Amino acid sequence: MALWTQLSRSKNLVLAVTIPLLLLPLPLWHPSSESSCAYVLIVTAVYWVSEAVPLGAAALVPAFLFPLFGLLKSSEVAGEYVKNTTLLLMGVICLAASVEKWNLHKRIALRMVMLSGAKPGMLLMCFMSCTALLSMWLSNTSSTAMVMPIVDAVLKQLTSTEEDHDGTVANGSSASEGTQQKGENEKQNQPSIELIFINEEATAKDLSKLIQSKQNLNGVHMIANPMRVVKPLANGQSVPQQTQILVLPTSDPQDLQHQGKYRSRHDHMICKCLSLSVSYAATIGGLTTIIGTSTSLIFLEHFKNRYPEAEVLNFGTWFVFSFPITVITLLFTWVWMHWLFLGCNFSETCSLSKKKKTKQEEMSEKRIQDEYEKLGEMSYPEKVTVFFFILMTILWFTREPGFVPGWESLFDKKGYRTDATVSVFLGFLLFLIPAKRPTFICNGKKESEKDSKGSDGESNADGPMLTWSEFQKHMPWEIVILVGGGYALAAGSKKSGLSLWIGRQMECLSSLPSWAVTLLACMLVSAVTEFVSNPATVTIFLPILCSLSETLHINPLYTLIPVTMCISFAVMLPVGNPPNAIVYNYGHCQIKDMVKAGLGVNVIGLGIIMVAINTWGISLFQLNDFPEWATITNATDHL
Repeated sequence: MALWTQLSRSKNLVLAVTIPLLLLPLPLWHPSSESSCAYVLIVTAVYWVSEAVPLGAAALVPAFLFPLFGLLKSSEVAGEYVKNTTLLLMGVICLAASVEKWNLHKRIALRMVMLSGAKPGMLLMCFMSCTALLSMWLSNTSSTAMVMPIVDAVLKQLTSTEEDHDGTVANGSSASEGTQQKGENEKQNQPSIELIFINEEATAKDLSKLIQSKQNLNGVHMIANPMRVVKPLANGQSVPQQTQILVLPTSDPQDLQHQGKYRSRHDHMICKCLSLSVSYAATIGGLTTIIGTSTSLIFLEHFKNRYPEAEVLNFGTWFVFSFPITVITLLFTWVWMHWLFLGCNFSETCSLSKKKKTKQEEMSEKRIQDEYEKLGEMSYPEKVTVFFFILMTILWFTREPGFVPGWESLFDKKGYRTDATVSVFLGFLLFLIPAKRPTFICNGKKESEKDSKGSDGESNADGPMLTWSEFQKHMPWEIVILVGGGYALAAGSKKSGLSLWIGRQMECLSSLPSWAVTLLACMLVSAVTEFVSNPATVTIFLPILCSLSETLHINPLYTLIPVTMCISFAVMLPVGNPPNAIVYNYGHCQIKDMVKAGLGVNVIGLGIIMVAINTWGISLFQLNDFPEWATITNATDHL
């Protein structure tokens, strides 16, 4: 029994050791380049699925196994780990870090909420639109972490008791004398709490395991605002780290409603609806741009590597295709969430009439107004960040729009400049431009000091818009290594002939129409990605689907684009992606709520994506014909 207990505690180590040993007969009994590559591919994929080792560490497996098996030289494998998308991601992260540092995201979110009012239906639409807008340019996780504290503050105001509001009106921030006595009586029955400090690099799976271990699934609140703590080093120095605080009530979650957390079932439904909608909107918004999610970045680099002659896919064409999908999916998701949690009374929950507002809604609007006024006027660093944001978008769109010559045509040599060139250049400038307004356009010392204060309230007058440490804090290096491991696997599969072998095994699907093949592939990855991380899923399936498309003479984009988008819809479980875990940890919803709502979002997303790829996607990407650039690649694989 003791041995079994010890093994269960070390299950990750056991898996990491036994998986390669159990699969070792594959390359030993069938010595060939295909079987050796299949061994590396299966070991890496099992590591990714089981998470026996960190995703980034598992992505390094091809770096040493391919040279050992003689499939690729070490220098060739190393070249696969840094690609054009790495530079693109670095430039985008620079801009995202500047947005967060100077509180631009908070200004955007609060302003949009002010425009919508405090009606539940309008709040739902507003927060979904705001989160989707941020997620177009920032990571889904960052967008959710930015918006959820604002949502939670609004929900607390909406669902607080009538006595709390009466006390606030009569005595500022304190309660009335009648409610004060009531609070003293209830104080004896308040649950104790447990504070746990979590490093910001904790994954969704880590957070979910921690919550489940406390067995208080409904009573969890997470304060998403970071708190600085100091970690001592061996040499006596100290390094500040960002942490998050989990507040875990130790009482029975079923008693929360009786303790005043929700005044009614309707209030609880509002909390569920707004919380889940933030996670779903982050996922939907990330589909809009090619840099919106790591999934689309992995797809872009894999596609460019496998089909270097293809020029049909860039930032502009992806945006033109995906923007209508985002808008339609967001609208249908809003209707679905409203119907599921708030009912069909759209006229009441979406009314902008002041006569129909309750006291809670008026108080919520006042609180939002106060928070916005605390931000003051737009600071100089915020204006610079907005300017860079607009400039980067314009340069991406006009580089090679397709219907007219872009600015790249001004250069003699074509193909040397990409979207990464623009993002890295503008990101580099953020390290040079001072955060302090230049003296020749500064009205005075006070204004200059005000403009150079960041989100932490500290003055940054002597520093640049962005520092290297702030960039490092936001840069997802694990994703970079994970993407590189996927490229290495794709290169090894192509050179060993494994991709061609897989394609031949799928010739039995040639009797199906192309739309049925795409639909089956989308349904398959939608099921897998609920349990496997999105980057791992797309990395595993892309080489297989490329070979399948080439074998069946289907335009690869007709299969790859819908599959890439469907992989992002991992919205049914907390472990599906980090935004789900963040929302779940606030304690307003249960797993059954996420499954029920997420299933509808999955169906909506799959249906709209299939309609899009078979309508405007066909004319935009010329999907009716098997392209020449895919024919050339297919012929090369046969040599």
